[in-house]
Amino acid sequence: MIFTFKYVNIIFLVLKNVDYYNFLQYNEMDFRNIRYIYMLYNDNKDENEYSVKHTKIFLVFIILLAIVMGIILSSIIVFYHNEQKADIIQSGIYIKGINVSGLTRDEAIVLVKSTLNDKMNSHIELLYKNNNYYLEIEQFGAFFDVESAVDYAFSFAKSGNFIEDMHEYISILINNIDIEPKLIYNDTALTEYLETIEIYLPDQLEQPDYYIEDDKLYITNGKIGAGIEYDKLKKEIISSVQDISYTKKYIEIPTYDKVPDEINVDKIHDEVYREVKNAYFTTEPYAVFADVTGIDFNVDMLKDKIINNPNDEEYEQDLIYTKADVTVNDLGKEAFPDLLATFSTNYVTSNTDRTTNLRLAAGKINGTVVMPGEIFSYNKVVGKRTVSAGYKEAAVYQDGGVTNGLGGGICQISTTLYNAVIKANMEIETRRNHMFVPSYIGAGKDATVVWGSTDFKFKNRRDYPIKIETSVSGGVARVDIYGLRTNNEYDISLETKTIKSSSTSLVVESYRVTRLNGEIIKKEKLYTDTYKKGH
Repeated sequence: MIFTFKYVNIIFLVLKNVDYYNFLQYNEMDFRNIRYIYMLYNDNKDENEYSVKHTKIFLVFIILLAIVMGIILSSIIVFYHNEQKADIIQSGIYIKGINVSGLTRDEAIVLVKSTLNDKMNSHIELLYKNNNYYLEIEQFGAFFDVESAVDYAFSFAKSGNFIEDMHEYISILINNIDIEPKLIYNDTALTEYLETIEIYLPDQLEQPDYYIEDDKLYITNGKIGAGIEYDKLKKEIISSVQDISYTKKYIEIPTYDKVPDEINVDKIHDEVYREVKNAYFTTEPYAVFADVTGIDFNVDMLKDKIINNPNDEEYEQDLIYTKADVTVNDLGKEAFPDLLATFSTNYVTSNTDRTTNLRLAAGKINGTVVMPGEIFSYNKVVGKRTVSAGYKEAAVYQDGGVTNGLGGGICQISTTLYNAVIKANMEIETRRNHMFVPSYIGAGKDATVVWGSTDFKFKNRRDYPIKIETSVSGGVARVDIYGLRTNNEYDISLETKTIKSSSTSLVVESYRVTRLNGEIIKKEKLYTDTYKKGH
């Protein structure tokens, strides 16, 4: 049967004006539309002529529609059957913009992983007041859950219900679907790293603190500083990682004014107050009981000073000491018969100011006894680094770079002590790495200290007290830890592994490795540290 172009146009207009769902039922409105279309293409001839010819047009339309729909439906069923039988992902499915149509599960996983690995950001640059900090994705274990996304893609049109599967299959063919894989990451590790960054912000928060110098108690007032809005920054970081096009080159660190705590004189008194006790030791069983120097101060007088001068940077209060008749130092080596651990680092002797700082800090620690269960605080023992205490200006890491600062270099003593107490099997309570790798120790083995914000603390988890002896001489800073060796003593070392090294940063993991007769019996992960490069 041959049709003119006019009738072809009529068919298309009919297709546009017919309610397809109810077409097999008589629909008066549809036929009115058809009549109107016919008259348009026949120069508005009498409607009676339409009544003669409309049957032929209608039959032609039905036949063509049936043929077209039959071909389309047959093709869809064939494609659907083939994809079901081949056990592959149906057509029209993407994962993060990557076409996985027609792929098996394993093929899709390989394709998506390789593509995302090539496009995924290796690090995020954080910026605050012209200081930049690099966050490596390895630092918080970020990766896309490709397997789950592929499994989800594979599940479409495979429920087993033919009608439902066909409906879903056709819908995806027409509209396509792009699956966003879930980003997996270690939220705790991310928080810890952002806390480290917060310490190095140019305007740091300082909490009230105290230290003892000779016969006086010094309490330092807190200072308002920049606090990171963690939740907001995390969202921006995750969004930046998910954006594989990496349209945002850096993220401004959102901050707020972080207000320090108020000075709690009663709490300080509880921590400082001691009753006097003489030291002694026994041999059966072997035990040392350290002396305690009685310490007290006038609480009411100190409170009045703070109330009357709330904005002072520092408050001073006389301490009342009551010395013990017998001290641990009087007990001699017999009370601490065994060398448990030793560690040393080298320093440049020509830098006299820095050497002075090392000797002052080491001298404060020398002879300190830490009882079982007691926590050693570096800042509490060493005290605030001040001119009156004798400290000099020397190089320190500050504001994202190297500059001169009062007490520069004393982190070498905290680092040397950190390595010694690791070998002595102490429990590390608080420790953070420097922003840059120090010259005197390898990455992952340092311990930085900043008065008012960053301390180094450890707990004596042995059953016997330890005594710390320090020395700074001839270019060597040394820490020796004495105590009592037990039958189950192990060889303990601090070991590191480089996770990533780029032009901007270095990521290192540190481990406490325990050996017995040369064999590793335990490997405990301690920290994952990130260092900047290029200072």
